[in-house]
Amino acid sequence: MTEQDNAHQGHRQRLKERFDEYGLDSFNDLNVLELLLYYALPRKDTNVLAHALLERFGSLEAVLEAEAEELSSVPGMGETAGRLLRLIPAVSRRYLLRKGTVSHAINTPEEAGEYLLPHFLYAREELVYALFLDSRSRVISCEELNRGVVNAAEIGVRALVTRAMELKASSVILAHNHPSGVALPSTEDESVSLRLRQALHLVGVSLSDHIIIAGSEFLSMSEVGIL
Repeated sequence: MTEQDNAHQGHRQRLKERFDEYGLDSFNDLNVLELLLYYALPRKDTNVLAHALLERFGSLEAVLEAEAEELSSVPGMGETAGRLLRLIPAVSRRYLLRKGTVSHAINTPEEAGEYLLPHFLYAREELVYALFLDSRSRVISCEELNRGVVNAAEIGVRALVTRAMELKASSVILAHNHPSGVALPSTEDESVSLRLRQALHLVGVSLSDHIIIAGSEFLSMSEVGIL
């Protein structure tokens, strides 16, 4: 083993020990990537690669959200290392979804937003979800309705009404995201919401809210007086 290899091994060991003692809050983004990449590239100096990834994508979040083809364009990034990085957001999303499963009632826009946020983590396209609630506002089911353009035709008014009836839901909370925008409803969002509310009302189901999500922020259309 060369002197350089010994230095790398020592640096790795110090990072591991620091994580064990202080956790990830003591790390900058470069150190986080270094530590992660150790487990895919056990014999390489991952400092150079971590620098290259941050320079290419601009932030740790962008690195972890990059597609496989984008990651492979960075010299030194093999298939195994790319798969490991892409696993992080996927596992995080599943963990938050499972952890966020609730049996208690959702009574406020804040509770609805917090419940729905993990469903939109790392999404690059528009997603539409419906949260079906019983007469006590407890969650019956949370289901993806559509990917792509958010309009009443694409969501499928009849499909939403039918599903609400199948589940014997008393109310529905709709949610969709603005992947590259802000959490503010558009004119189309308002018109879609009103059309869906009317259709659900005809079968005795209320549309109690429509949550707009952008990143980690959300807005309740009922809270701002649109619904």
